[in-house]
Amino acid sequence: MGAWETGAGVVRFPDGRAVRGTGVRRRRRGTEAPEFAVYLLSKDPRIDAWPYRWVEWPDFRLPAHTDDAVAALREAHERAVSERVEIACGGGVGRTGTAIALLAVMSGMTTDDAVAWVRARYHPRAVETRGQQAWLKRAAELM
Repeated sequence: MGAWETGAGVVRFPDGRAVRGTGVRRRRRGTEAPEFAVYLLSKDPRIDAWPYRWVEWPDFRLPAHTDDAVAALREAHERAVSERVEIACGGGVGRTGTAIALLAVMSGMTTDDAVAWVRARYHPRAVETRGQQAWLKRAAELM
């Protein structure tokens, strides 16, 4: 086992860590399973195949509990040193992109740089709403 090398949705941060961003509605053909995941969804996905953290986060909205979201993403960031970590929401764009941007901040970027970085390296529509951008700044202040 070990960290992601390359593949669809894999982003490597300046500190060397890598995560895979995806959507739970996407098919998993030909991809390795994660060793840990953070799911950003309205309901717990109840995955039995690998350990995960569920963050209650409705589509186009903000996490129900910022402290829980930051803690789950901090764990993902720590585990990404040596494990295959996956970050996923329904479609794999807005919530996932926002979470990946916060991981970029944890890796040393400013929030403004992180948004541009994740849009360039993961998905051009990542961090979809102004509310998600504002949440990212608030969440970064908690770290």
